[in-house]
Amino acid sequence: MAQVSQLYKDYFLQYASYVIRDRAIPDLVDGLKPVQRRILHSLISMDDGKFHKVANVVGETMKYHPHGDSSIYGALVKLANCDLFIEKQGNYGNILTGEPAAAGRYIECRLLPFAKEVLYNPELTTYIDSYDGRAKEPMVFPAKIPVVLIQGAEGIAVGMSTMILPHNPIEVLDAMSSFIKEEEFTLYPDLPTGGIMDVSNYNDGKGKVVIRAKLNTSDPKRIIIEELPYSVTSEMMIDSITKAAKAGKLKIASITDYTTDKANIEIDLPRGVNANKNFINALYAYTNCEYKISVNSLVIKDDLPAIMGVSEIIAYHSRHLMDVLRAEQELRKEHLLEDLYARTLDRIFIEERIYKKIETKKTAEEVERAVLYGFRPFADQLARKVTKEDVERLLKIPIRRISLFDINKNHEQIEEIQNNIKDCEYKLEHLVEYSLRYIEDLKKMLTESRKKAGVGIKRRTVVNSFQTVDVKAVAQRNLMLNYNAESGYLGYGVKDGEKLFAVSEYDRLLIVSKEGTFQVINAPEKMFVGQGMLWCNIADKDILKNTIFSLIYQTADKKHVCIKRFQVEKFIVEKSYQYLPDGCKFLLLTEKQHGTITLIYRKAPRLRVLEEEFDLDSYHVKGFKASGVRLSSKPIRTLRFTAKAEPSAVSETPAPAVPEKNEVEEESVDSDEGYLLKF
Repeated sequence: MAQVSQLYKDYFLQYASYVIRDRAIPDLVDGLKPVQRRILHSLISMDDGKFHKVANVVGETMKYHPHGDSSIYGALVKLANCDLFIEKQGNYGNILTGEPAAAGRYIECRLLPFAKEVLYNPELTTYIDSYDGRAKEPMVFPAKIPVVLIQGAEGIAVGMSTMILPHNPIEVLDAMSSFIKEEEFTLYPDLPTGGIMDVSNYNDGKGKVVIRAKLNTSDPKRIIIEELPYSVTSEMMIDSITKAAKAGKLKIASITDYTTDKANIEIDLPRGVNANKNFINALYAYTNCEYKISVNSLVIKDDLPAIMGVSEIIAYHSRHLMDVLRAEQELRKEHLLEDLYARTLDRIFIEERIYKKIETKKTAEEVERAVLYGFRPFADQLARKVTKEDVERLLKIPIRRISLFDINKNHEQIEEIQNNIKDCEYKLEHLVEYSLRYIEDLKKMLTESRKKAGVGIKRRTVVNSFQTVDVKAVAQRNLMLNYNAESGYLGYGVKDGEKLFAVSEYDRLLIVSKEGTFQVINAPEKMFVGQGMLWCNIADKDILKNTIFSLIYQTADKKHVCIKRFQVEKFIVEKSYQYLPDGCKFLLLTEKQHGTITLIYRKAPRLRVLEEEFDLDSYHVKGFKASGVRLSSKPIRTLRFTAKAEPSAVSETPAPAVPEKNEVEEESVDSDEGYLLKF
């Protein structure tokens, strides 16, 4: 059994590792998931300058990708819609309306030159066997730009996920230039759907952003949504607005979708409703006009998953760009030196008529020795010794080429090669300057590429800071809370009983019962709270801060009458708390802050004072768990509370539910006002 358990653990780890590295999480170096890398590799191998049917590209990619054509097709469409590496032709869907792309047999694509410039270099790329061993595919492209930031990435793996928002490519390249020049930079997402974005909590790509739709409110009776939040389609937007209207959170007359290549959703308002601040806040609170996205820049770095900030990715790719450019120039110099050597060999072989020395030779060994011997006087003109492979190449030169050999042209070509070598050496010595110039060339190339495709290069999303609308803050208190003392049910769905006050579905209520307990609950539609509810009000922070309860009770041994003043400050929702000490007898509870308690005693021998008055202000307010303070040790007959007059104040908060009468078992309690609570 233990062996089987270990076997399952091993299989799970293998599966998790495969999903993380080979399916869901992009690589830091080229910013691509394996399926995207295979699509681009197929397009590179198919590239002839002409458009290819997407169905053909999918078929070619299936040689490298083991997961079927539908996953390849979906990834290709998404990759093409980034307008970075692939030029598209046909209907590739609409990210604003959610309209899907046409079938692969109807649409076409081809690789953009920009893709080869920043990705393709077979001499710097490590190739591995495909899944069936019949072909070679790149392990990772030596990308010169942080593709993962420009295109963004989204994926869910086993136990982890990534969400990287797309950024403006020109801003990304500018950030790389700033890092290379050791200057400070800031980089925020730029979303293809535009909108307004609050990046206060972006936290360098490890936090969250709040995105709002762009609203046109120039007409007070009509609101036009001109830009949508990222990942929200016009259909999703209309559904959210319609749902809010049906729930009574918004009042609209009609909503119409005119979205094409630009978002255009018109909301007509009914009579008596205007596009004021309250209505717009309700739109942000209850619909997809405001959308929160948590970002998590998880990538594969050095074959392991790692969370990196945006600035870290820029720093990595700035260094990586310089490393790739250095490697390219070193390779170029190596090829130029080899070309220079070959052309020098050709010149000496023909100009010095070394080929004449092999005319009388009868064997291959003699021919080879004659050629090698002929190059000895010119060893100082050559970069290295002549090899057998060089001799074989020279012997394959046709007679026609020898007879037409142009010495002057050869000298010009050698001089050009030498100049190119000097250029390589200069770039290697001035790598920072060369890198900055290369970034500027990339910006020009990218601008022309996008202009040709009809896609702008300017920032689409406006970065702004705004206060997120709290749903609770804009919720309308239009639900009447009722309490049926006979059945013990409380809620805005209770049809009979006493009407208390209006609430919203997001309010919380503080309920105090005669059993000596209280609790805070979410405003219920219908909930059993018992027949002994004494007090009920909204558990708003300001209300609780200004509410002081005064409890009069008799100790368990019936020897003392005590007072306890307390506030409810901290609580856990739906948890019951006890404010009356164990075994004590409940006498009176009031939420009036100022007043007097009058105790009327039973007649007894030697008892001269039959009535005493106590001022509430004389006693400190404590926590509900604290013990009370003794008022009297004499047996009482009745007690009376008299509230002191307070200045009237206008308040939007509802008044607490209060009773009409107060009773202490069989004995009466006198009251000057109707603000005493039931007990």
